[in-house]
Amino acid sequence: MSRRHLAWSLVVVAALSTALCAPTTDRAWLPGDSHIHSHWSAGADRRRTPPTPIKGQDALYSTPRNAVMARQFGLRWMVTTDHGGPDHAKLNFMQAHRELTLSRELVPDLLQFYGMELNMPGMDHHTLIIPNADDEATVLREIESRFDANQDWALPPDPGRRSAEARRRALAHLQSLERLPVLFANHPSRSATGIGKYGLDEPWEIRENNDLASDVYRGMEGAPGHQASTLSADGSRRPDPPRGPPPGRGAYRNPNAPTFGGFDQMTAKVGGFWDSLLGEGRRFWVVASSDSHVHYTDPVRRGSDFWPGEFHKTYVLARPTYDDVLDGLRQGRVFAAAGGLVTTLDVSAAAGGRQTGVGGTLDAAASDSVDVTIRFTDPEIENAAGEDPTVRRVDLIVGETRGPASAPHRDWNWTTKVVARFGPADWTRDGDRYTVTTSLPASDEDRYLRVRGTSTEALEPAPDEPGENPWHDLWFYSNPIFIEVE
Repeated sequence: MSRRHLAWSLVVVAALSTALCAPTTDRAWLPGDSHIHSHWSAGADRRRTPPTPIKGQDALYSTPRNAVMARQFGLRWMVTTDHGGPDHAKLNFMQAHRELTLSRELVPDLLQFYGMELNMPGMDHHTLIIPNADDEATVLREIESRFDANQDWALPPDPGRRSAEARRRALAHLQSLERLPVLFANHPSRSATGIGKYGLDEPWEIRENNDLASDVYRGMEGAPGHQASTLSADGSRRPDPPRGPPPGRGAYRNPNAPTFGGFDQMTAKVGGFWDSLLGEGRRFWVVASSDSHVHYTDPVRRGSDFWPGEFHKTYVLARPTYDDVLDGLRQGRVFAAAGGLVTTLDVSAAAGGRQTGVGGTLDAAASDSVDVTIRFTDPEIENAAGEDPTVRRVDLIVGETRGPASAPHRDWNWTTKVVARFGPADWTRDGDRYTVTTSLPASDEDRYLRVRGTSTEALEPAPDEPGENPWHDLWFYSNPIFIEVE
C-alpha cells in the first residue's frame, strides 16, 4: 500500500467512525483478530550488548496500516501481539506502544488492544491481551521483562527463564493482577509430529496452566493463522518448494500433523483434546486469527498471511467497548469462522423456562428435555476472494461432563458425538438468516453442546493437503453451552 493509498484509507475510516461507533446498550457479534504482528516484531543484532533491535525483520507493517486493513475487512477490534525477544520489553514500551496510541487516534472506530505474543517459558507462543487502561504499557513491560522466555540476551541463555517453574511464576503473577489479562495458546499443535503426538504444548501443560490461572488462561487458537501459506501471489495454488516439507495451512509443516479444515487437531477432532477439557467442565474457549506478519501478495517479501479479518474472524458477542470485548473473550461469548461463511451464530439452549447462549451454563432438571435453537447469517455477499460461499451443513455436537480427567495427558472424551447433522431441508430461511431447532432428550448427566458448520460436503474435516486452496474448505465453530443437572 502506498502512502497515498494509506492516507486515503485513513480518511475513509475516519468518516465512518461516527456512524459505526454509535452508542448501544445491546450486545452484537463483533468480528476481530486476536493475533496480529507489526514491524515491532523485531529481529536483533546480537553483536552489541544489549542487542540492537532490527525493526521489520519478522513482520513488515506498521500498527496503523494493520488497523486500516482490519477495518477494510470489517473488523471491530484487534490485538497487536508482537514477538518478545532480547530486550524487547524496552522496545515495546518506548516505541511500539507510542505507535499504537497513534493508531488509535487514526482509526478511532476500531478497538485496538495492547498485547504481545509471549514466549511462554517451556511452551510455544501465547497471545497475551492486556486490559485497556492508562497503565497498560507499564503492566506489559513488567510481564515481558520478568517472564518472556526470550527477553534475556545472555549467552548461553539462562535455562531458568525457559523452565516449567518460570511458567508457573508467570501464571501466578498474571492471576494476581488487579485487572486480569486474557491468555490464549497459539497454534498449539504446530510442533506436533503426529496426531496425538504433541510438541511444545502438551495436554498436561495446558491443564496445569488453566488450573493455575483459571480466570486468565482461557483458551487456544482453534484455527491458527498463516492460512495463505498455500497460495501464490495471484491466488493460484502455490507449487511445492523444491526441498523441505510442503507448506500446509497454518504453516503446520509436518505432513503427519496437519490442520483439518484449517483448524488445529486439538479442536477439529470430535472427542479429541478440546472435548476432553470441556468434558471436565473447563471453561476453555477457541478463537481464530490471522497471525499476520507479511501478506502473501507483498511485492517486497513474499509472505504466507492474510490481512487481519481477510480470512479468519473471531466474533465476540459484546458491546463495542474494550471492557466488554475482553469480557466476552474471557467468558466464551465467541465463535470462530473462516472465509466469510457466516457472520452471526446464535446458539441457545432452553429448559424449564430458562435459557442461555454460547459460553453460558443452563441449569436443568433431570426430567427436562433441552430445546436447542441454532440461528446463523450466511451473507449474500462476496468474501475477500470474490466468492459467495454457502453453508451446506451444520452439526450439533454433544458430550458428557464428568469432572477431572483421570490423567493429565488425556486427550479424548469418548462420550462426545455428532448427535445431529442439519442441511438446507432442515432449516427455515428469512433472507440471509437461517434457523434450525431440535431437542435433546432428558438426561441425569451433566453435558455440553457445541456447533460447527461447513461449506463442504465432508462429514468430518479432512487433513489439509499441501497447496490446498483455503477458500474452498471453510468451517465455523461455536464455543460450548454447558448443561448442569440440578
